[in-house]
Amino acid sequence: MRRIRTPSMAALSAFEAAARHESFTLAARELSLTESAVSRQISLLEEGLGVSLFIRVKQRVTLTRSGRLYSEQVREALRALQRDTMSIAAHGSGRGNLELAVLPTFGQEWLIPRLPRFYAAYPDIRINMGVRTEPFSFEEEHFDVAIHHGKPVWPHAKLELLFGERMIVVARRDLIGDRIARAEDLCEFPLLYSTTRPESWRQWFDAAGVPFKPDAVHSAGFELQSLVVRAAESGLGVALVPEFFVPQSAWDNGLVRAHELVLPGEDAYQLSYPLEIHDKYPLQCFRQWIRDEARQFAQEQKLPTW
Repeated sequence: MRRIRTPSMAALSAFEAAARHESFTLAARELSLTESAVSRQISLLEEGLGVSLFIRVKQRVTLTRSGRLYSEQVREALRALQRDTMSIAAHGSGRGNLELAVLPTFGQEWLIPRLPRFYAAYPDIRINMGVRTEPFSFEEEHFDVAIHHGKPVWPHAKLELLFGERMIVVARRDLIGDRIARAEDLCEFPLLYSTTRPESWRQWFDAAGVPFKPDAVHSAGFELQSLVVRAAESGLGVALVPEFFVPQSAWDNGLVRAHELVLPGEDAYQLSYPLEIHDKYPLQCFRQWIRDEARQFAQEQKLPTW
């Protein structure tokens, strides 16, 4: 079997830039090299791999299928190397970065408004935040920690429960008039919900003691809770949403409680992280801080805790 050596950083950097621009000329300009130097590095890379990465036609180059696939892998590998390098450098200077995956509405309405307190307590740590709406493999992603809502099941990860939620029914006042007294009267309006909680209306009507027939009502689903709130604020129907996801601006814009029944959420918001990095300094600080914030918030809102 032919032995394939790991390509040099010079070759990978030249290839990544050339693939991104689909131009040796622009890659050379970006890397402060000559065009012939870029071409030579890529030729050495192709020779070592035994695969053509570019189709060369006169003065133009385009990626082959193998080249396009490899370019995505190389780009992500170089990004990961850059992140790791910055993290090590930051750790050595007493600082650190934390890569956080968060549910979009939770991040927008709950976490971000509280982050100034985190930075005041830990000015040497910076959080890089990305969005994920479903559990994922930490081995395949670059995140250190995630905030998720659902059942406490996440393979190969440690889970710490934060708090539960209270689901309330909201709508525009000019859509429903006064607050609806009978739960069954809600079925006269479109029922808005998050597709991440497909059974939420059924659970609410069960709690109200009213049979729910989804085929007999009009409903509309949105993936993000923020979109559900926005749809209700725009008068599209009656929404069932976590209470703390409704911003003050929505109440000011005419949103009201449509029914007094509150549905306690079955699941919890939770912190998830790989066991092997539990002692990472930025993660330790973030865990302690968010647990304190979650405990205080749950007490104020009378939310379930564990």
